[in-house]
Amino acid sequence: MNRPLEGLLVLEFCQFLAGPSAGLKLADLGARVIKIERPGSGDACRQLSIKNIFVEEDSLLFHTINRNKESYAADLKNPEDLAKLKQLIAKADIMTHNFRPGVMEKIGLDYQSVQLINPQLIYGVVTGYGKEGPWAGKPGQDLLVQSVSGLTYLSGSAIDGPVPFGLSVSDIMCGNHLAQGVMAALIKRAKTNKGVLVEVSLLESVLDVQFEVITTYLNDGGKLPNRSQAKGSAHAYLSAPYGMYETADGYLALAMGSLPEICQLIDCDITDLYTDTHSAFENRDLLIERLAETFKKQPSRLWLERLERHGIWCAEVLNYQSATALNNYEYLQIEQQLDLGNAKQIRTTVSPIRLDHEKLFAAKAAPKLGFDTAAINNEFDIN
Repeated sequence: MNRPLEGLLVLEFCQFLAGPSAGLKLADLGARVIKIERPGSGDACRQLSIKNIFVEEDSLLFHTINRNKESYAADLKNPEDLAKLKQLIAKADIMTHNFRPGVMEKIGLDYQSVQLINPQLIYGVVTGYGKEGPWAGKPGQDLLVQSVSGLTYLSGSAIDGPVPFGLSVSDIMCGNHLAQGVMAALIKRAKTNKGVLVEVSLLESVLDVQFEVITTYLNDGGKLPNRSQAKGSAHAYLSAPYGMYETADGYLALAMGSLPEICQLIDCDITDLYTDTHSAFENRDLLIERLAETFKKQPSRLWLERLERHGIWCAEVLNYQSATALNNYEYLQIEQQLDLGNAKQIRTTVSPIRLDHEKLFAAKAAPKLGFDTAAINNEFDIN
């Protein structure tokens, strides 16, 4: 299958997660992505591990976001290496970086300077808090960005204090936005035959993720999100029964559905708490607690069968072990195996995009540091 970005050359001057995750998406869609890495150490993510898991000399985390890429080792402070990189930039379609503001200007690889080398280059920049402004110099790290964005007051209950999201959500969403911006820039370049500057920041991305609730806050007299006092409420702005409930043998989640109908189906009396739809939010905490008492009496399967039979939107709450054992998990082809050589493989996820009914499986695993440098120099006649 021909992939839509085949023939495009991307130079990735990025490390950690946000920028490389954008490169991962471009690579999965067919672009040729060359990581520009520091000799000796490379992308700092090579040594940043989750649960201290390494595959040979590189972290498993590095492998998850750098499949389908090549590695070119170059020292940006070395004039000879910098000259070689400029030869590569002259042939590239896209270039991305996540250096702090001022770094690329100092070495002459900022957008204006690069435009003189390649006027058609699409130039993507990731920052923590914007290229300019009072926070431009602050470290852009996911937990810190979550902390200053308001996101941590949307999860958990009212008695929990701030609860950080259990994923690097600002990094991941910023990578998505960078890939989205780059692909929009490709369309603009096709029309104008000129380069495009694409800029994203972690803070803007994680704020954009919250567009529903921030818009509510801005149009609700400045009232803060009101998390439930009850356990299991999944949304600060939604009424009962929305949330998760403990059962006799696990947990189930309730989404959309008529509260009176649900209560009738599970034999839960709420007549003292519910008079109209407004009551579902005004008495949210008490209603959730009342429902929780009832759901604890029977196993999840019984409740699910009863509710699903009447069209109530609900689901069992699964952990990774049970979720990955589902028939639908296998049917959707969530996993792929990547060959690392030396009879070693890793299992990882696949791009969620299908093109012409086909999944975008990876051709190769993440590269070893500098593995492709000599071949790239030879291919592009760089000396």
